[in-house]
Amino acid sequence: MKFLKWLFIGIMAMGLLGYFVGYPYMKEKTKKHSPQQTTSYKGDGVQLAVTYSSPSKKGRAIFGNLVPYGAVWRTGANEPTTFSTNTDIQIADQKLAKGTYSLWTIPTKEKWTIIFNREVPDWGVTFLSGGTETTRNSEKDALQFEIMPEATKKMVERFTIEFEESPQLAITLSWEETRVRIPFNIVR
Repeated sequence: MKFLKWLFIGIMAMGLLGYFVGYPYMKEKTKKHSPQQTTSYKGDGVQLAVTYSSPSKKGRAIFGNLVPYGAVWRTGANEPTTFSTNTDIQIADQKLAKGTYSLWTIPTKEKWTIIFNREVPDWGVTFLSGGTETTRNSEKDALQFEIMPEATKKMVERFTIEFEESPQLAITLSWEETRVRIPFNIVR
């Protein structure tokens, strides 16, 4: 009985050590390869921000390979990408209330599904799956729609998210030879 008690204490100590030391160490190391970026838009009382980790292509085939077609992607690396707005916006004829959301995508060659989710989990994928399963809770999806990807004119080495103002305010996702433009309107 005493052995089981000490075994239990040892297992708990290893678990706590992994959580409080190993997890932060892993987050620090992965951000060296996929640095955290924030892009923002401010204008006419509107404040929007996207925070994401930006991996590089490094000669790899991205869409359909590293990022599989038809599977939920955390839209970047490391923690899920977050989108924050201080006002209600309208995307694809749907209203997205002000707040902070995690941004997920399901890429395919013909279309991308864009998902804004009310939860922002600690990490974008499960460890036991080796990174193939996301931590997104689909029951917390706030908005979901499909959009057509475009081919870029040149190779984009590092995954990039930006705001565009012309011809309409939009968020753009670019990587490899793919660009996805998500236009939206401010709700007044």
